[in-house]
Amino acid sequence: MALQDRLRDDAYELTGDITRLRHQLHQRPEIGLDLPQTQQAVLDALSGLPLEISTGTSCSSVTAVLRGAAGATESSTGGQPAPAVLLRGDMDALPVQEATGLEFSSTIDGAMHACGHDLHTAMLVGAARLLSAHRDELRGDVVFMFQPGEEGWDGAGHMIAEGVLDAAGTRAQRAYGIHVIAGKFPRSQFTTRPGTMMASTSGLFVTVNGTGGHGSAPHRARDPISVAAEMVASLQTMVTRQFDIFDPVVVTVGTFHAGTRRNIIPQQATFDATIRTFSQAARERIENASVRLCQSIAAAHGLEADVRFSAEYPVTVNDPAQTAFATTVVEDVFGPDRFAPMRDPDAGAEDFSRVLEQVPGCYLFLGACTRDDFDAAEDNHSPLAQFDDSVMADGCLLHANLAIRALQSLS
Repeated sequence: MALQDRLRDDAYELTGDITRLRHQLHQRPEIGLDLPQTQQAVLDALSGLPLEISTGTSCSSVTAVLRGAAGATESSTGGQPAPAVLLRGDMDALPVQEATGLEFSSTIDGAMHACGHDLHTAMLVGAARLLSAHRDELRGDVVFMFQPGEEGWDGAGHMIAEGVLDAAGTRAQRAYGIHVIAGKFPRSQFTTRPGTMMASTSGLFVTVNGTGGHGSAPHRARDPISVAAEMVASLQTMVTRQFDIFDPVVVTVGTFHAGTRRNIIPQQATFDATIRTFSQAARERIENASVRLCQSIAAAHGLEADVRFSAEYPVTVNDPAQTAFATTVVEDVFGPDRFAPMRDPDAGAEDFSRVLEQVPGCYLFLGACTRDDFDAAEDNHSPLAQFDDSVMADGCLLHANLAIRALQSLS
């Protein structure tokens, strides 16, 4: 039987095990960088495999290295170190109260795997088991990156600082990741694009300092609410007037806090915004423009504003050659109908971007919608988001094929 057929059969045999793991993780979601129960579940699931396993010190990460038998033989005879490929799955949940009603719903108040990271973790465990069973076919090493803290905690940055890219002894030469999507795409469809795939994310944090007073006499106070509100509106106008529509910028004010009673002018008004850009140049321009705008509006009204811009995840950029390679693998393993080119970048952000800044690779989306009407389905991050377990075997299979074929091309 050909290797591809054996891989497929073995991947689908894992479906029950990885589904049970996914449900276990879904019921006990953990948020941020400290995921002790999730970390232990991954370690238990990897137990007995021929892996070199290490855990993080700054976060609850798991790094597992599989030494390919074919690569070790070639390295020992040829004197060259075996090449390495990295596969990544994120593990953290979101501060969302689940409302799906699933029998394996979250048992933790205020926490939910609403972005599908439980599937990512289970798929990567499945890939580790699948590749361990076929390590004789590996012409090099595979690094499995089980990462906490993707949802705003920069877990990838922590793991890179602790050496995940060099875990095999040599720098990973290719890197791949898969993200499931609850809506927008048909179930079991893969999609990606070369170049910019996802936006960068930055934060704008503004505090307007005024002078409190009675609501009936605003002339005797300095109202920070009206000034902050003007800033919010002006930020939207600024985007449309100062930025190229073909290099888009998104500014969304997600929090606005001020005051205690309707007849009291408060001392302060604060708001936070998320900013998405699709190029480094646009990010640098919006940083300067947004800070200047808010400070200038405050000064125009005789107030002061504390304005802080925080650059967070960079743009997720797929290597064009690796995107073409991943597309070919998807179409060869699953058939051409299972891949659809991604027309536009996604305005979401990803800290896998930090890996792709240093290692050529590709990030892909996998449709996991539980409904045929995927356009009407709840999206990721919704308390009603649901993901179809059946796609996980395909995720395992793609991880394995990407690793095997990338190592073949590198050796």
